[in-house]
Amino acid sequence: MGFYQAFKLALKSLAGNKMRAFLTMLGIIIGVAAVIILVSLMQGLTGEVTSIFSDLGTEVLTVTVQSRGATRTVDDKDLYELYEANGEIFSAFSPNVTVSGTVKYANTEYSSTVKGVSEEYMEIEDYELESGRFISYADIEYYQKVCVVGSYLNKEVYNGSAIGKYIKVGGNKLTIVGVLKETDDSSEKSGDDLILLPYSTACKVGKTQISSYSFFVRDTKKITYAEDVIGDYLYGIFKSDDYYMIINMQSLIDQMDEMMNTMTMVLVGIAGISLLVGGIGIMNIMLVSVTERTREIGIRKSLGARRRDIMRQFVIEAGTTSAVGGIIGILLGAAVSILLGNLIGIDATPTLLAVALSAGVSIFIGVLFGYLPASKAAKLNPIDALRYE
Repeated sequence: MGFYQAFKLALKSLAGNKMRAFLTMLGIIIGVAAVIILVSLMQGLTGEVTSIFSDLGTEVLTVTVQSRGATRTVDDKDLYELYEANGEIFSAFSPNVTVSGTVKYANTEYSSTVKGVSEEYMEIEDYELESGRFISYADIEYYQKVCVVGSYLNKEVYNGSAIGKYIKVGGNKLTIVGVLKETDDSSEKSGDDLILLPYSTACKVGKTQISSYSFFVRDTKKITYAEDVIGDYLYGIFKSDDYYMIINMQSLIDQMDEMMNTMTMVLVGIAGISLLVGGIGIMNIMLVSVTERTREIGIRKSLGARRRDIMRQFVIEAGTTSAVGGIIGILLGAAVSILLGNLIGIDATPTLLAVALSAGVSIFIGVLFGYLPASKAAKLNPIDALRYE
């Protein structure tokens, strides 16, 4: 008996007892669907989180210095010198100052984010101007009370004409010299609800100090080298790495990917238990099928069927049962993945790799667990089989 004929017989057997065939395949259907759903959702979630981290800048190194208790310290001038001495590595640099003062205009308070930055901060964050200008070196040097606002304040407070008007931060009146293009959704507390002012001015307005420094690396391939350059410089000053921290966004993304992959493997392993149960179900049903078709096996053997012919017939039947269940599971898993992805707002479309892996595993399970019944059928004595009632 050839493969094609055995395959046709397998389909005929499934069609002859639909309910039993469905119950046999149920474990495979659930297992394959679970694997597809979990892998798709985890990949979608990983992509979403990676995108968020990437938006924060994989080319940016953020340095935080805590000098308390150290015999030496560094300031913005020291790190400016480091930046200028390594122009082949860094293309932009900005001290960052977080201002917590009250934001007001015409007796109305706003909850906008207020930051003090350098003239190169626009390149670091990839901002674009809608109108006006950005902060200049002269603004920083002479502590000018000017600022650049996001699109939310421009539209909500100034009806699209913020240039030249003022806003108060911590009781200090700042003149608006620029408006940034929309980057988010121009809503309150979004990425467009912000005020940027010279970091030197921010230190005075907020009565605070520089909280961190941002280094923009020219080539992401050199991000680790750039991190080492900064680390070596700071370690040379403090003689300890307890007084500073360098945040490498790319390293965080890599660590997150590794963690997500581990979680995916654990979840897939748990879902794989259903496949194991499904395989045992196929083996049990095939053993019953061998018992029911003992006389048929005896007749075929008496007519010249060889052991490998009988083996092939039952292995193909088990593999076909599992494969059909796998196909149904893939279709079900894909539909549920896309539906859940849309509900939670991520792209959970199953990948070709996940589909191919699920299909391959389902067929393998069928063949593996169908081998024992097939072997039992092939070893039957034709005379005993013909006498079987």
